[in-house]
Amino acid sequence: MNAKDLSMRLQRAAEYVPQGARLADIGSDHAYLPVALMLQNRISYGIAGEVVKGPFESAKRQVAKNGLVDKIDVRLADGLEAITLADDISAVTICGMGGVLIRDILQRGKEQTRLSGNERLILQPNVGERQLRGWLVQEGYTIIAESILEENQKVYEIIVAEKKDETTAYSAKEVFFGPHLLQEQNKIFIEKWQHKLIKSEKILASLKRSDQDVADKIKEVEQEITWIQEVIASARD
Repeated sequence: MNAKDLSMRLQRAAEYVPQGARLADIGSDHAYLPVALMLQNRISYGIAGEVVKGPFESAKRQVAKNGLVDKIDVRLADGLEAITLADDISAVTICGMGGVLIRDILQRGKEQTRLSGNERLILQPNVGERQLRGWLVQEGYTIIAESILEENQKVYEIIVAEKKDETTAYSAKEVFFGPHLLQEQNKIFIEKWQHKLIKSEKILASLKRSDQDVADKIKEVEQEITWIQEVIASARD
């Protein structure tokens, strides 16, 4: 197995794992990512964490098949309960989940002292990127890189974060779009937000027809629509 066997989104996530890292891959999906990285001598040690017995057994088989039982530890545990500070983890990957779930995994990990704060976080949410960025910013992380890609007609974002000596301040707009993605504004990013604009306009129309008190929600969606329109307009210039 090598990096070419990984899906495009996992290949992209792999690019952000530092050389020689001690990696914890949470929700490991057959341990594909740590196995590929170990076979390339990109990581020095790996943990593949799975919360469900079936995927846990699949991950164990994948590790054994590639002769990596002594280098990758497969653990049955919920989220970051798969690691301890004694594991001296330097990079954590959490891919293929909703942003809110990733946020909650990180929050529980923080509360249970599973994170030292020295780890690089490489996160690939399927949805809920804004909520995940919001947590990272609130917890004093700096978003050092972001990526957006399309695979099998789905758009994925990757967020890479670390704690620095000095914290970075982000605007609400940067948290919404992603500071690096907003700067780059590539084709996939613009197409994503063009689709999102149509959905947001429909949501706004529905809210305005509601007989509930949704004034705050209307204001929030109107702000989002304004931001999206500005971004799309600037990309055309």
